[in-house]
Amino acid sequence: MSLYDNSPALNRRSLLRASGIATAGVSVAQILDRPIGDQIAHLTQNVRRASSPSELKITDMRIAVVAGVPFTSPIVRIDTNQGISGYGEVRDDADKRYALMLKSRILGENPCNVEKIFKIIKQFGGHGRQGGGVSGVEMALWDLTGKAFEVPVYQLLGGKYRDKVRLYTDTAGSETPDEYAAQMKKKIDEFGYTFVKMDVGIELIRKIPGTLTGAGPWGDLGQYDLDPPSDSYGSTEHPFTGIEITDKGMDEIAKFPAAMREAIGWDIPLGIDHIGHFGVNSAVRLARRLEEYSLAYLEDLQPWFHHKEFKQITSSSSTPIMTGEDIYGVDGFRPLLDGRTCDYVHPDIATAGGILETKRIGDLAQEHNIPMFIHYAGSPIGAMAAAHVAAATENFMALEQHSSEVDFWEDLVTGLPKPLVDKGYYQVSDAPGLGLELVDDVVKEHLAEGEKYFATTKEWDDWKISHDRQWS
Repeated sequence: MSLYDNSPALNRRSLLRASGIATAGVSVAQILDRPIGDQIAHLTQNVRRASSPSELKITDMRIAVVAGVPFTSPIVRIDTNQGISGYGEVRDDADKRYALMLKSRILGENPCNVEKIFKIIKQFGGHGRQGGGVSGVEMALWDLTGKAFEVPVYQLLGGKYRDKVRLYTDTAGSETPDEYAAQMKKKIDEFGYTFVKMDVGIELIRKIPGTLTGAGPWGDLGQYDLDPPSDSYGSTEHPFTGIEITDKGMDEIAKFPAAMREAIGWDIPLGIDHIGHFGVNSAVRLARRLEEYSLAYLEDLQPWFHHKEFKQITSSSSTPIMTGEDIYGVDGFRPLLDGRTCDYVHPDIATAGGILETKRIGDLAQEHNIPMFIHYAGSPIGAMAAAHVAAATENFMALEQHSSEVDFWEDLVTGLPKPLVDKGYYQVSDAPGLGLELVDDVVKEHLAEGEKYFATTKEWDDWKISHDRQWS
């Protein structure tokens, strides 16, 4: 009789016999007299696994904040009662307390119940860096689950579409187009990247007379301070700065992609990001002005929640428009996708809600025939989490690699094939979980100033002092 026979005769007794359970020195009658949990345990005793997943419990969560990867990245470690740990990562330059405040809400939970725990902590995340805590914890849960069942994370997401993940690289910028292009060409030759992105902001043309109007009150247009004042250029939404780009300014900006095309050719896609805070009319004109360079995309020309403005830009130019790195959760992407306000979505796995939520964003985008890029600028932990999502998501295009200038970057972890960047791709590991472990000495050497290596966090064990439910 086949195990797949639909006959009523195929009851529990026949299933146990067909599975050969009696050959293990225990009779079928003896097994049938035991509780169902014991029956299942006996039936699956030869299944490979690293633990008893149904009995896993979270016992601790600690943080190690690493600097210069290229930014500051809080690494999350979740420990269990069975001696296995999982790793995740809070968004670059985000506060580690976004994750620590969640500890009291996950202690004692089974980490394999990822979706259940995500729904418990989801309400404590938000857009931008505020999504970092929930996202980092969620990554660590998937790493733990994969290790517990001895399968890679991509398999838990439904399997993979690809064995390697295409990367696009960012690079340190330059104030001169030719120097910038030379730096990018060098990186392409060294690492084999097949997709590149450059940051070309209006601050690069600020000192050239006649390139901008309305920029006077804003000084040098710096926008990268960690906590800029509320009345600063960096904290002012694009339409409210009063800045517009002149025709001369458009021509000066165009010199950058022109030099890049001269250096790298036309086969390699080229995206542009961090262009600056200016009005929607200049955004439309700039997108049209740069059409001759066949850009892969222009990124974040307006704040992501300015849906009508994004729609206006997208509808006015053949240059693809992309946004999404600061959006938390799949629901934040729905208006963009339903309104077809952009050509590509671009979630950051460390803001979007982690591994499964980023996968859901990609699947929702595919329903609207929109491809998904993935933004990322942290350590190899989040990079590999993003790689597993990329492998398991059909409409994935390319994943950001922002750490080519960081000499110690891949030395932070072990267990993965080296070099991590191989001819412009990550290889997707078949090892359990995310496939990596930390190299303690290297991480300790690069801790942020004043930080300790996974110091105790007992003060957060009983931090939950509120009634969390959001409904009555």
